[in-house]
Amino acid sequence: MTETILDKIKAHKLMEIASDKATMPVDLIEGAARNADPVRPFADSLARAQTNGYGLIAEIKKASPSKGLIRDNFDPAELARSYERGGATCLSVLTDMHFFKGAKPYLSQARSATMLPTLRKDFIFDPYQIVEARSLHADCILLIMAALEDGEAAELEACAMDWGMDVLIEVHNREELDRALKLKSRMIGVNNRDLNTFETSLEVTKSLASDIPEDRLVISESGLHGAEDLKAMAEAGARSFLIGEALMREENVEAATARILADPVPA
Repeated sequence: MTETILDKIKAHKLMEIASDKATMPVDLIEGAARNADPVRPFADSLARAQTNGYGLIAEIKKASPSKGLIRDNFDPAELARSYERGGATCLSVLTDMHFFKGAKPYLSQARSATMLPTLRKDFIFDPYQIVEARSLHADCILLIMAALEDGEAAELEACAMDWGMDVLIEVHNREELDRALKLKSRMIGVNNRDLNTFETSLEVTKSLASDIPEDRLVISESGLHGAEDLKAMAEAGARSFLIGEALMREENVEAATARILADPVPA
């Protein structure tokens, strides 16, 4: 069986986690997590935003495996402030170094520069990473169903909730959605990008959003480039969005954020 990109990411991430545990034992990380800033409400903020507009998780991302370097002029704190001024609801910060040129300090830098709830965007496989996320002041973590077995996802979700954090459960197809709906999280992220091929199609959200119960928040992720894309997703049933590359490539991030959120489809 051919090794996928997701397989490579998981193999590297497990080695990285083992190294981190040896360098910084979990009891030290737990101490830092207990002293972290109070958790900001991530899911509740999106729910409020989408009642009369759109919920936007604005992503701070320097690079990706498929696109290479996305933004050269990269200051996480200033980007976070630009997003906040532009009307973003929450932040997402890439902390994966090897594949996305992210860094753990970026999360703390971005969050401390704003009042926005912040997601640690990484490939989470171990409870250690969740405690570490809280020690970095994260308010939410991402769980990718394509990379996890059901039992693993449930254990990681429970760990995050024990630390008071919200969880964004990411799916790409119906089988993953069915599995995700067995979990407790309110937030279901529909990734329009296939993590094995990195191809994107907004048809993914269109095909899945209507099957997500009304008590869940639907977040459309990837491949969103302008207000027309958001309009199409809202009409399909997703009123919250995770957008990174389209905003990261703009010279004026604040203006681009305000522009993409303008004139929302009425709720």
